[in-house]
This record gives sequence, structure tokens and C-alpha cells, in this order.
Amino acid sequence: MAKRQLNRRQAWRIDKIQNERAERVAKRESHAVEVLEGGDLGPEETGLIIAHYGVQVEVEAQQGERAGEVFRCHLRANLPAMVTGDRVVWRAGNQGIGVIVAQLPRSTELCRPDHRGQLKPVAANVDLIVIVFAPAPEPQANLIDRYLVAAEHSGIRPLLLLNKADLINADNEGRLNDLLEAYRQLGYPLLEVSAHEGDGMEQLKARLKGHTSVFVGQSGVGKSSLVNQLLPEAQARVGALSEWSGQGQHTTTTAKLFHFPQGGDLIDSPGIREFGLAHVSREDVEAGFIEFDGLLGHCRFRDCKHDREPGCALLMALEEGRIHPQRMHSYRSIIASLAQERY
Repeated sequence: MAKRQLNRRQAWRIDKIQNERAERVAKRESHAVEVLEGGDLGPEETGLIIAHYGVQVEVEAQQGERAGEVFRCHLRANLPAMVTGDRVVWRAGNQGIGVIVAQLPRSTELCRPDHRGQLKPVAANVDLIVIVFAPAPEPQANLIDRYLVAAEHSGIRPLLLLNKADLINADNEGRLNDLLEAYRQLGYPLLEVSAHEGDGMEQLKARLKGHTSVFVGQSGVGKSSLVNQLLPEAQARVGALSEWSGQGQHTTTTAKLFHFPQGGDLIDSPGIREFGLAHVSREDVEAGFIEFDGLLGHCRFRDCKHDREPGCALLMALEEGRIHPQRMHSYRSIIASLAQERY
């Protein structure tokens, strides 16, 4: 079904209502912060945001006697948007609720545009993005490639993770092998696991050890089930696939950070069926297709669109089998969608 297009007045009215609501919430939160800061606040400490709930966050203390303890904290209105994984400076309050006073520099950030096209960070200080897909719902190469472009753009290493390997059968095995072959040829790390059966979970734990990882992927691929297998104490909610649509049901509503006993952290993010790239350029998309490296800039025409132009280096590589047709189709689809996503 095509997305309903809003006229300018409707879009303006929706934004006006949302902004008014946000301002009311911000005023209440600002008043709460003023009350806290008017009382006795503890000294400044470093902390780690492990969950985000609108205008409040959960902060894990990183130093002193309270290291490892979790506190609910307000956010000062003048601070930038915070996300799970952010390292912060905070002060404890006398009512058990603290205040975030500063955001520490991020090493990396994973972002995507929201429904209004505004860039929204998803997770911070991540060094491994785990792209989860499964035999059902049927995996889409275009979505996987969008995550790979986002990972390359953010400087985060990717890991492709096929979950629900126990659901591979004669009907879907051929399609899955065709899908995965393009990534195997490019040398992307790929694991096949089954959260339900436990197969491959030890190998996954070994891959995640020592990293701050984020799980991404469309709804219903079993990210929460994977979290439950990796960290049973997390008790993440698990949802079943919708019987009538085959699409996953959203069960994770906020990004949460969990610690591995053997070292490393995991951020479980809400499932999304689409991943917009309106914030990246054509050059960024091309850089995300690593097989294009060494070919770009060698076309006959400087402004080559890599479509039908004679002397196109990418088209010649496609004909010679050095670029997989699936990836080329995905690249063209992403490029074609950029203008629409920025609208």
C-alpha cells in the first residue's frame, strides 16, 4: 500500500501539535530538574545510559562505591539528544533520581531519519552492528544492504546473522543461498544460528565478546529471542509472527544495553521494517558497496550514473561477474529512493 501523502497544511498542523506536546513535556521536565538542582545533588560522576524512556534515562554508575548501580535520571533541556550507549556526566539526587549534566564525546553513532525526515540517533559508541534476518519473515537484500551502507557510513563493523536456521527447508533453502552468496563472495562475516534450538550460539557469544554491539533488523526475526538466549536474565519480551501478515510484531519498545559476563555489551534496538538513508549522499551509498572500490572514478563520463552509459566501469564489472546482480539491483533501488526519502 502506498504511503498517504500529506499536504503542506496537514503536515504543518501535525508538526505544530507534536511540538506543542513536546514543549509541555519539556516544561514539566525542566521544572523537575529545577526542583532537584534546588536541593542537594551529589558530586559529578561518569555514567553509562543503558535505557532511554522519553525525557528520562537509566544511568549505570561507572565509578566509586555505586559503580554498577542503576539510577533513573532527568535530562537537562539544553543537552543534545541522548541515546542508549552514551557516556555521560551525572549527579545523584536525594530522592533517588539524578540529573544528566553533560554528554561525553561519542566514538561512533548509528543514526536514521525518523518519520519526519529528521536525523535520529539510534545507539552510541557501538563498534559492531549485528544485522539479524531469518527465513521468516522473508529476508530482503535491500534492507540488509541499507544496514551495510549505514555501518560503513558510521565506521561500525558489520556482522550478518541468520537466525532461525532451524526453519530452513527445501522451499526456502535455494532462495537463502542465492541471497547469502553475494555477501560470502565479498567476505562479510556471516553466522547461522537458531535461538530456538541453541545451535551456533556459542560461536555468536565468541564473536560478541569484547565488543559493544547493536542488534538491528526487521521485526519478527528473533532479536529478543537471541537476547534471551545470550542473557537469560534480560527477560526480553518475545513476540510471535502475525498469522495474517507474516510480519513481525514490535516487542522491544526502547533500546536497552546489556552486559555480557565474559565481557562486552549488547544494545537491543526496536525492530524496524525500513531503514531510511536520507541523511547520506550518493557518494556515501557508493562507499557502502565495498565491491565498487577501485572502480569508481574509472567510468568514461565523470557524471556517470552507472545505468546505461557506455564505458561505465560498474556495468563492465557487472557483465564480468565481479559485481553480483543482486547487489547492483539493490544499489540502484537505494539511489532511486534517496530523493523520495528526503521529500
